[in-house]
Amino acid sequence: MNLQLALDRLTRDECFQLLQETEAFVDWIEVGTGVIKEYGMAIIREIKETYPHKVVVADMKTCDAGMHEAIQAFEAGADITTVMAFSADKTILDTLEVAKTYNKRIMIDLLGVTDRNRLVELQQLGVDLVSLHFGKDMQTEGELGAEQLAFTHGFDQFDVAVAGGINADSLPAVLQIQPDTIIVGSTITKADIPAEAAAVMKGLLPR
Repeated sequence: MNLQLALDRLTRDECFQLLQETEAFVDWIEVGTGVIKEYGMAIIREIKETYPHKVVVADMKTCDAGMHEAIQAFEAGADITTVMAFSADKTILDTLEVAKTYNKRIMIDLLGVTDRNRLVELQQLGVDLVSLHFGKDMQTEGELGAEQLAFTHGFDQFDVAVAGGINADSLPAVLQIQPDTIIVGSTITKADIPAEAAAVMKGLLPR
């Protein structure tokens, strides 16, 4: 199971310091939306050049101009870029086509989607990677719960990543749905000793 480190609301120097400290425990590196907005494609390129053996996820949160934004992300070195599930089907299809050309992947972000019929539609479009995303603002109102975690149940063709304020206490509930990737942000990035926090989280994941 992959541990994805979400780098968001951080400076460039903080990102690289965290990566230096946690590299041994992290499988996928997520360049967060806020970091991309601050530093552009350059920081994706720099992270991939520094850590070529890691999977780099560009959290672009694309919802329009899919072809253009996917090309931007992949040309910068991203292995995966994110697209919002509520985007037009054409947008999603365009990004999937670009990903096929570059031999990369699209992660469809399910943030805000509550109708499971959309999962059926995404499946029909050819989507194979989704993220169950309990957003930062939503986390102020409670933790990722059983109802949200069960949303993709029965859609076994999807690889599933889960994000939403996950820590050592909430992780066991998340692991019950057997996701493919666990996305962890502030539990590691705001820890007094990020390497120790990353080691703990990685150690709790099935091998």
